[in-house]
Amino acid sequence: MKTDPTFWLLARASGLTAYVLLTSSVVAGLTVKAKPFGRRIKLPVATDVHRFLALLGLGAVTAHGLALTLDRTVRMPLAGLLVPGLSPYRPLAVGIGVLAAELMILIYASFSLRRRIGVRNWRRLHYLTFGVFAAATIHGLAAGTDRWAFGLYAGAVALVASLTAWRVLTITPTRKGGTSDEPHRNRPVAV
Repeated sequence: MKTDPTFWLLARASGLTAYVLLTSSVVAGLTVKAKPFGRRIKLPVATDVHRFLALLGLGAVTAHGLALTLDRTVRMPLAGLLVPGLSPYRPLAVGIGVLAAELMILIYASFSLRRRIGVRNWRRLHYLTFGVFAAATIHGLAAGTDRWAFGLYAGAVALVASLTAWRVLTITPTRKGGTSDEPHRNRPVAV
């Protein structure tokens, strides 16, 4: 008896789409206070794009999980998508993906809680995005079945790593714990 591959294909496509949207959101977040094209992008616009990409990524993650529960190629119980380690299919790799998705939800929810928890705590929580990105990458490589996608993962890691290094080197911390978008090279050197 032949099984219908529709949901398996949807699960793979939505998983890769979620990864691309997560990467795009991380890239947008890294460039929020930057001047990538010589001009500063208006902060509210950049923040809205960053947030919207994160929301779309969560939607794709939801579609990914739903498609996996409907697929008959690999039987995935709902508990396997909610509790790390309960998946019958590659439990460690899927568990890492579940953890990444749950942290994505927490970080996205923190946008609305920023004033309540304070900017400093919000920023600390937001640094978990790097962990989410790393976990999603590991999940895709270890649980995914598309070996051709290795180039996608390698490119995404290279992009996020290079933008992170660029941001660290060009945006300096201020005394109050925020960031300044003035590059080091334009600051006068104290003698």
